[in-house]
Amino acid sequence: MKKIILSVATLAFLAACNNTPNADKAEAGDKQAAANAEGTAFTIDSNTTVSWTGTKAVGAHKGTFTLKEGSLSVKDDVIVAGSFLIDITSLVDKDFGTDTVSKAKLEGHLKSPDFFDIAKYPTAKFEITGVEPFKVDSASSKNVVLKDANYTIKGNFTLKDSTKNISFPAKITIVDNKLNAVADFNIDRTQWGLNYKGPNNPQDWFIRKEVNLKLNITATKK
Repeated sequence: MKKIILSVATLAFLAACNNTPNADKAEAGDKQAAANAEGTAFTIDSNTTVSWTGTKAVGAHKGTFTLKEGSLSVKDDVIVAGSFLIDITSLVDKDFGTDTVSKAKLEGHLKSPDFFDIAKYPTAKFEITGVEPFKVDSASSKNVVLKDANYTIKGNFTLKDSTKNISFPAKITIVDNKLNAVADFNIDRTQWGLNYKGPNNPQDWFIRKEVNLKLNITATKK
């Protein structure tokens, strides 16, 4: 009995050692109607970055995705609509350094049917359903991690064969012909069916449900 208690305590300690990055939580709900495109079109460019961090009881991994395409609609200096496609096949891990063997092994594992299954689901999509000014005086704003957030973005996020509407704070700036939108939030991967060998597999329990996503979107007026 003492050994069992010790094992449980050890696992709990290991899990606590590798917490998900401190970021805003993107609550997920049902799919909503996409916002209508109006105003001026901005094309999302190649300087855009999509970074991810996944954690487990004994470590963490960080990496990036690239975008295939994307555009935003701006009216009266405010984003009103838009969408972009994330190229899941472009997944790259950034934390193995010169250990190319381990890097290739992890990337192949994440791209396999165990996780993203890129053969069936090569892209993910985010489509804006609404953008509203961030309410700095609201009770919920006290818990927001992103510094200088000025808008709340809502949108349908499609990953694999699931679509959920998520919302998160963002810092958006538009100067002349350039637009920049920054966000840093955590999602619950299991809400999109992203489980290791199935939702009830004990091996999946040692991977944290929360995955951190950082968006740094740059776009240019057409």
